[in-house]
Formats: sequence, structure tokens, C-alpha cells
Amino acid sequence: MNVYFHTFGCKANQYDTALVRQAFADQGAVVVDDPAAADVAVVNSCTVTHESEAKLRRFVRRLARQGKRLETVVMGCAAARDDGAIAALPGVRAVVGGAEPARVLRAAGLASPAGKVGAQHAAPLHSQGLRNRGLLKIQDGCDEHCTFCATTLARGANRSRTIAELVEEARGLAQCHAEIVLTGIHIGTYGQDRSTDPGRKPGEEPDLSRSRVPRARARGQSTLGALLEALISAVPQVRFRLSSIEATEVDDTIARLLIEAPAHLAAHLHAPLQSGSNRVLKRMGRHWYTAESYRARLEWLAERLPVFGLGADIIAGFPGETEDDHRQTVALVDALPFTYLHVFPYSERPGAAAGQLGERLPPGAIRDRARELRECGEAKARSHRARRHGQRADGVVCGRGAGKVEVLTEDYLSVYLPTHEWNGRPRFEVTVR
Repeated sequence: MNVYFHTFGCKANQYDTALVRQAFADQGAVVVDDPAAADVAVVNSCTVTHESEAKLRRFVRRLARQGKRLETVVMGCAAARDDGAIAALPGVRAVVGGAEPARVLRAAGLASPAGKVGAQHAAPLHSQGLRNRGLLKIQDGCDEHCTFCATTLARGANRSRTIAELVEEARGLAQCHAEIVLTGIHIGTYGQDRSTDPGRKPGEEPDLSRSRVPRARARGQSTLGALLEALISAVPQVRFRLSSIEATEVDDTIARLLIEAPAHLAAHLHAPLQSGSNRVLKRMGRHWYTAESYRARLEWLAERLPVFGLGADIIAGFPGETEDDHRQTVALVDALPFTYLHVFPYSERPGAAAGQLGERLPPGAIRDRARELRECGEAKARSHRARRHGQRADGVVCGRGAGKVEVLTEDYLSVYLPTHEWNGRPRFEVTVR
């Protein structure tokens, strides 16, 4: 059987696809890069926005036009919430909610062997197709209930993997990758499902302004900071990078590693903001921070990091967002040292609580606000790159083509070098151009 894979969505989805791809290869399937050469296409879906699901449907229809023999299995988040619309698309053989490899194998017509198929360990993920950057999914699911989000509905509750298991996988990934990205759905809550911390009240934040050393952890509790310390100790030769993490979940240990161990933990955070208005944040159900606490945490870090890549997600035009709310978001963006933004026009997701809030904004107003925020983000990106021009950076090769190599710096800048200027190493010092 020839199998073609395609992934929509986040790095967690990319990791899931890699795990499923390896499960197919283990059963003798041949992974192909051209859907025209495939018997089965496996498409990993995303449900973050209406547009992501629209792209999925268009893609599946395009696959159906490849030929009558090609069948498609749709897996992932959108599949988990399918009401029959995906299953009814042409050429769809099966819809599998989630990413359990054994279920996807069976849906494609391959019998899964006895034992745990697609077990999460290092060996299957060496060839993730990300050049010298590997993915390590540390947890899945989320215990929060943001009113705009359908991912929690699709992924379920927070489920963390053990530190020992992750260290083993990281050691394997380090054989083929110079950078390992820690990914998941809500990575800042890593370990909270395994034990409780009686020493902190819900929503209480550590005071980074008073401490530069990690606080003592509750007995038996795993935290993201503890995981990072274990990974860096076990695999010191690679650079780790955090994927999306809430600003107020960057605790003392993580802050210390960002400041004191730049060779081991990339000086880069992608910290979802969503809105700079506290009123809108409450309507979004994002109860664990305010615009003020978000700003304080990131300004504290920026003052101590000579190089700092900072990104954020922002939703434009959330139901009930006033012009004043929007202006507060723009003002916060202007005040903080962002180096890029991901701006999303509000998209109602079926089943998400925001659909019951009312006060919908006109589509034109949503587009205008999204455009203004994108322009702010683009200006921030230009300014950051101009400041970094001519400076040296810690680079990891992440792509190659058309006579050039793409090198990713610690602060998430892409630098393109002619192939003849590349020294052949996966990680090296590069000058920002």
C-alpha cells in the first residue's frame, strides 16, 4: 500500500502525523510524496477556525480528483467533531477522531498487530521531515474552556507524558535533530494532571521580580520547568524551543533557563494574547491573566534577555468587542517588544460558548481591525530584524532549496544563505542579514 500524508494545523498535529506515518511504515506501507502515486491519503485535520475546515474540505475534494482508486482517511481535531459533513466528501473512506495510530491503520484497511501500535518513543520520530528541527509532544488536551475554542472539545482534558519517557525520546531525536521543539495543546500546564500543588492557590502567579532561582516544587509534582531541566541535562547538545505558552505560565525555572542557558533554550516565546482588553478577556474565558499581568511578565523577561523573539496570537473582532477594546489591544501591542504577530479574524466554532454571546461585529469591522493589527505586527517584525541586522546569532538549518539554506535563529528569524556559504553543519553561528 502506498500512503500519502498531509497535515493541517499546529505542531502538535505535525507530531501526531509523524507518529501515524511511522505506524504505517512499520506495517509495510510505502510513504509517498505525490498523492497521484498513493492508494490511500491520510489527512490530519484542524478545527481552530472556520477557514481551516474550509481548506480541509477543498483539499479532500482535490484529492478525489486524483483518480478513482485513491481513498482518503481524515483524522484529527476536525474529524473528532464531524457531524457527517467530512464523511460525505468524495473519496472519503473513513473519519477518525483523534490520532490513535491503531485506529487510523484499521480505517485504512491495515490490520494492527498485537501490542501498542505507534508507541511514543524516540525511534519512530527520527525522520519527521523537519530537517534539523524535531518535535516532542509533551502533553495533549486542555483543561481550560476558552469560549472561542473548539480544540478542547476535540482533544479532551490535559494529559501529560512522563519525564522519563520524554527524555528517552529526546535522546533519540537528538541523533538527527539540532533543535527540539516542545509542543502540545497547553504546555504550560504540563504535569498538573499528575499531582496537585497544595502550596499555590488557583490562578496564583510566581513573583519573578523577587526571585531568579526556581522555587521548591510540591512533592512529586512534575512541571514544565522541571522537564526542561531534565531534558537539558540529558541532551545538552541540542537547542530546545518552547512552542506556544501562556505568558503567566513562564515560571521562575523557565525564566532562569531562558536567561542563563541561551545555548540550551532558545530565547523565544510565543505567548497567546488574544486581546488587550480585560473586559474581552473575561468574555473569552481567559481568567488566568489580565492585560497588566501579561505585560508585566514579558517586560520583566525582555529587560533581562539581550536577544528575545516574542510572538503572540490575537483575535480581532470577538463578539462584543468595542472600538475602545480594540484600541486597548493596539496600545498593548505597541507597548510590548513583539517581533511578530499571528492575527485571526474571529471565527465562530460550532459548539464553542462564544456562539451564545451575541453582539456579533459586522464582517467589515472585523476585517479592518485584523488588518490594522497585522500591519502593527509587520512593523514590529521589520523593526526587530533591522535591530538584529549584522549581529551574530545561533542558527539551526531548517530548510534547503533553490541554491540556499534556511537557518533559524534563537529569536525565530529566518536567515537565507547561498549553499556555497554553508559549512555543512546543522547548527552554527550566523550573521543576520
